[in-house]
Amino acid sequence: MMTEDFAELHRVLGAIRPVDPRDGAEARRRLDSLTKPIGSLGRLETIAAQIYSIYAGEIRLPLRRAIYVFAADHGVTAEGVSAYPSEVTAQMVQNFLNGGAAISVLARMHHSALTVVDVGVDAVLEDAPGLCRMKVRRGSRNIRREPAMTAQEMAAALNAGIRLAQGAAERGENLIAVGEMGIGNTTPASAITSLLVRQPVAAVTGRGAGLDADGRNRKLNVIRRSIKLHFGQELNPDALDVLRCVGGLEIAAITGFLLGAAACRIAVVCDGFIATAAAAIAHALCPPVCDFLFSGHCSEEPGHRFLLRRLGLAPILNLGMRLGEGTGAVLAMPLIESSVRLMLEMATFSSAGVSEATR
Repeated sequence: MMTEDFAELHRVLGAIRPVDPRDGAEARRRLDSLTKPIGSLGRLETIAAQIYSIYAGEIRLPLRRAIYVFAADHGVTAEGVSAYPSEVTAQMVQNFLNGGAAISVLARMHHSALTVVDVGVDAVLEDAPGLCRMKVRRGSRNIRREPAMTAQEMAAALNAGIRLAQGAAERGENLIAVGEMGIGNTTPASAITSLLVRQPVAAVTGRGAGLDADGRNRKLNVIRRSIKLHFGQELNPDALDVLRCVGGLEIAAITGFLLGAAACRIAVVCDGFIATAAAAIAHALCPPVCDFLFSGHCSEEPGHRFLLRRLGLAPILNLGMRLGEGTGAVLAMPLIESSVRLMLEMATFSSAGVSEATR
């Protein structure tokens, strides 16, 4: 796939650099000097040190938060893998834009700009504040019958995400939540997970948005047949081939966004299963991308735990959620900012005139 379509992807991959471990060490020294027992803030200290490392100690406060929800439809819904009809994708996008969805409520509450990205909704959406039009095509193809995307379509979706990340950097956004909307998208996410973590389909596949037992069995069969169609007995398929054959347009766009954000050195909070499947593709292409990622929460979808272990990410929250939309990521953002405020605004033992522990 070394064509001009992928020139931007390769440029971004070449621009990503891991964080400097010296910045993490400096952050830990700062945290240990604060007026508290060493390590007493628990994981908040780890989170703060990661933010400090991402921005090499130059953290602009208040953190400028933003939310990007990537929306697309999936041809595989024709196989009966979802409890909801595919037109719900467009209906929910409209609900986001009208302010009635869970992510809309959370965006208002947490004063975070919400952008809904139409990268592949199978409908013509009316213009509305917060809608970003980057449609590649009206839904991916049915992965049970053919690849989800052509190479050119996948490149276009990746590039859309990269451009959005670059725009976020230009606007000074420095804490970004990433979510998705797409009826049927736990099916491609489960296929991606099975292939990347080398686990049986049944181990990584849940009921999505409310399937019954028969529906889940049908979904398992569709995923198994899709993997066999595209990869046969291949044990280590190329990550871009996995994305092209069994992924989706919003998953590709999120992958591009995560890579673009890492190149721009922006902290990103991934939401649940689908966003983390995109992160797994990004990680396979460039492992240092995980230096810039946080996991907002642990989804109830079983494949999410496999992906988190693969990426070495510890979820900040575990609330039994499986909504998507970016909701778990947004709920974690105040904790991330709290960790940074504590690190930067607490007094040190020296500045406060407080005696340190003697042993």
